[in-house]
Amino acid sequence: MIALIDYGAGNLASVRKAFAALGVEVRVARAPADVQHASAIVVPGVGHFGATAALGDDWRRAVRARLDAGRPLLGICLGMQWLFEGSAEAPDAPGLGVLPGVCRPLTGPVKVPHVGWNGLHRTRPSWILDAVDEGAHAYFTHGYAAPDTQATVAVTTHGECFASVVETDLIAGVQCHPEKSGDVGLQVLRNFLARVAGRLPERRDRVRTASVPSRESTLSKRLIACLDVRDGRVVKGVNFEGLRDAGDPGALARRYNVEGIDEVVILDVTATLESRRALASTVRAVAAELFIPLAVGGGIRSEADAAAAIEAGADKVGLNTAPLEQPALLTTLAARYGSQAVVVAVDARREGDRFAVYARSGRAPAARDAVEWAREAADRGAGEILLTSIDRDGTKQGFDCELTAAVSAAVPIPVIASGGAGTFEHFVEVFTDGRADAALAASIFHYSEKGVRDLKQHLARAGVPVRMTP
Repeated sequence: MIALIDYGAGNLASVRKAFAALGVEVRVARAPADVQHASAIVVPGVGHFGATAALGDDWRRAVRARLDAGRPLLGICLGMQWLFEGSAEAPDAPGLGVLPGVCRPLTGPVKVPHVGWNGLHRTRPSWILDAVDEGAHAYFTHGYAAPDTQATVAVTTHGECFASVVETDLIAGVQCHPEKSGDVGLQVLRNFLARVAGRLPERRDRVRTASVPSRESTLSKRLIACLDVRDGRVVKGVNFEGLRDAGDPGALARRYNVEGIDEVVILDVTATLESRRALASTVRAVAAELFIPLAVGGGIRSEADAAAAIEAGADKVGLNTAPLEQPALLTTLAARYGSQAVVVAVDARREGDRFAVYARSGRAPAARDAVEWAREAADRGAGEILLTSIDRDGTKQGFDCELTAAVSAAVPIPVIASGGAGTFEHFVEVFTDGRADAALAASIFHYSEKGVRDLKQHLARAGVPVRMTP
């Protein structure tokens, strides 16, 4: 039995689904006694390091006892950081302490959190990275990083070079999210299962280990498919009006997962208007089809709403109207799930020489300036800005690069551009002139007007870094 530790913030559903895809059931451990007979332990990702305070002395003793009994341990993202002595993110919360050092904030002239697909560059042979190609891209979302120690087997660069994979004989830690890293991540989990079964890799010579690991960032620009959902169906309109049916959300998610989209966002477009939560059944249906990141927004007005979305399978939550009315909610969510799991959706419309914010699905003026509100949201704990131009929404006339560039220059966190995608060149423009970190679209993907692979090839030829899939 593999035990998956529940510390109150981790993405349990995604990790369980990934192991289930490999034919293995994991059981959630909610008390130290639950790991007493475990054949292996997994500590999931997502969350502020302070959330690990729930893993007190009894938990640490129980986990160490399983290690002493020769049982493997895997830490994912925050779970990897917990393997160390602690983190500057929450100095009073001790880590497990099986690896030396303290985790620190990422620094450098880059957007933090580090969100997106970046390379794993091998420093020495590794059992957890067996059959994973040198430089393979995995999905990251974090603002703190583990120290480089003798346990480091791979590094990644985002502003600075940090330890992205660590390993001892029984312990493995991955700063990325293997459950959200497609085939690369599933291979990492297969390797862990092989170690649980007592097998060491037999194919190390098939993968080249770099004599000098790359110190250059290979962070990709992200393409995000947006599923605007109403009554369990995907819909699309123009300028937030005239919604028409675009298909089944689960079927679309399955297609995007195969085609190589980098992320999926579900927005329940009428949830806020009708004062209800985004449908958990829709989230579960979409999450079941994905091994890439999933964000959910619409009707999330409280910590309980956010928890329900994450429990249903979301990796991060998007908020639009609620933080305009109660900005402190951003800080509350960031303190529990970490900034990287909190996305603020800013819907903006041109009004003279400024961009005005609108709430409630673009229907209610919020008396806020888009640039100023994005800056405040970042200060309060948001980890990303999902910036939609109401004027361009559904028009296929191109992203509003002036709006996107203005917000991107004003905030230290990633900005996702939305609204207006119609041609391949529109994406090139928003990544260059618009300074976007990611671009979100709906119609251009839903109706198969443009292939994801073809778009990525076009971006690569234009010099835009993207993640290519087989």
